[in-house]
Amino acid sequence: MLWQTTHHRIDLSVPKVMGIVNMTPDSFSDGGQFASSSAAIEHCRRLIDEGADILDIGGESSRPGADPVSLEEERRRVLPVLEAVLAMGHPVSIDTTKPALMSEALALGVDIVNDIHALQVPGALDVVAEHPSCGVCLMHMQGDPPSMQSHPGYTDVVAEVRSMLQGRVNALLARGVVADRLVIDPGIGFGKTIEHNVELLRRQRELLAPGRPLLVGWSRKSSLGALTGRAVGDRLSASLAAALASVAHGASIVRVHDVAATVDALKVWRAAGLPITPATLDELR
Repeated sequence: MLWQTTHHRIDLSVPKVMGIVNMTPDSFSDGGQFASSSAAIEHCRRLIDEGADILDIGGESSRPGADPVSLEEERRRVLPVLEAVLAMGHPVSIDTTKPALMSEALALGVDIVNDIHALQVPGALDVVAEHPSCGVCLMHMQGDPPSMQSHPGYTDVVAEVRSMLQGRVNALLARGVVADRLVIDPGIGFGKTIEHNVELLRRQRELLAPGRPLLVGWSRKSSLGALTGRAVGDRLSASLAAALASVAHGASIVRVHDVAATVDALKVWRAAGLPITPATLDELR
């Protein structure tokens, strides 16, 4: 499979690593570390050196209970960094829910729009549909960040996540967005209990039914802390295990904080035999 983006056709025959760049003072994991433009740009250079295939830059925290950020503040945080990082020639994703910022970022040349609301905010789908080639990541979330972890509930979490993502894929296809531009994300930790997240991992191959590559993000999340008893700064081993398990169950992209360690883990994993990917799953059916 290939992921068509603004400037790149990303080959997903080998799993890719998306490096997280949080320009927020309140991110659950690294809040404030990269809030300044200079720190964020240096962090991007470091992630590229460590082997990141894609950089995902965001200026608004989506942790449970996070407060919204104004468009003006989010623009101030991310636009200078996007300009600088795009000059590095590496695939760049903008992690935002705001159509106006999506439009500005795409005008700069950003490759991918990564939206936790799956382009359901009015105007967001229009921005992407009117762009000729940007990549898109559609994520599942029940509720919204301020309230999503209050009382998440599902009859069948895998079936419901798959159905929602299929519906969003269909909505973009109906607007003329070609399938090669789309990947889907089950939204680990976004309106889901620990049990829901584990069930999504255990049955993750069922999420391949919409026919689009999977992007999965377990890195440092609270479910890993609950499973291991580790604080957020001590979840590297659990994050690596979750990333490899996701790849084994068909993920094409893993979104992580710890790029170097994840790249090394995937090198060893591949040396032992190529992981199961959407392409090889099709051959097995």
